[in-house]
Amino acid sequence: MSAHITCTVADGVAHVRLNRPEKLNGLTLDMLDDLVGTARALRSDRSLRAVLISGEGESFTAGLDFATVTKDQWGIVKAFTPRPWRGTNTFQEACWAFRRLPVPVIAVVQGHCFGGGVQIALGADYRITTPDAQWSVLEGKWGLIPDMSGIQSLSQQVGMDVAKRLTMTGEVISGEKAVELGLASEVADDPMAAAEALVDILKTRSPDALGAAKRLFENTWNSSARYTFFRERIEQANLLVAANTAKARTAAFKRQVASYGQRGRRWLP
Repeated sequence: MSAHITCTVADGVAHVRLNRPEKLNGLTLDMLDDLVGTARALRSDRSLRAVLISGEGESFTAGLDFATVTKDQWGIVKAFTPRPWRGTNTFQEACWAFRRLPVPVIAVVQGHCFGGGVQIALGADYRITTPDAQWSVLEGKWGLIPDMSGIQSLSQQVGMDVAKRLTMTGEVISGEKAVELGLASEVADDPMAAAEALVDILKTRSPDALGAAKRLFENTWNSSARYTFFRERIEQANLLVAANTAKARTAAFKRQVASYGQRGRRWLP
């Protein structure tokens, strides 16, 4: 892994950081490769409970560093070639690989979130942004389209008219506006603190249930009701006999008893 992508794991939480702050964390081909490799490595970590993706310095990322990337024409060709077994190329998998993780992924956004940065953020399950962050599907200004899985992820987050406008104009919007449009999930003055607070809640839940919920939403979002009901039954049947489900029920029962006790109420089974 290059020094421009760092990943640390502590207490079941991985912090993936874009680490090129002197260039506003502009993305290089090596960084995209490292994002793919990082997600693959995290997928095999059975102790993992959540992932936070952020950018070092003042920005999340200003998007692809064209000045650097265009110097490596053969690298572009290789990165653009799809993997038949995944259906994605390196540009796309750098974002979509985080959708494949069986744990919640949260993007923490401040400063610039342009182009590929938007698409990396959309690869997360949840996006927390500062109100004054700058978001832009910037590819339109370069005569391009968002091709790092952006069309798919935009279609899942916003209406078609909004997706078309953001893609065609490349206009810059604030973090507050991004939340209003559905591009981002939540505004916070300190998005990392808000993300860590959310992780604290998620860590009290069964990891099996979190994984099942993520799989269901990812795999059935545009499916028929009949297929979704089928997948619900399969996931729920597995959860009903899982050890983590029993632990979750016990923990929830204890919290409920404690809550009733604190309010001076008699617990009724």
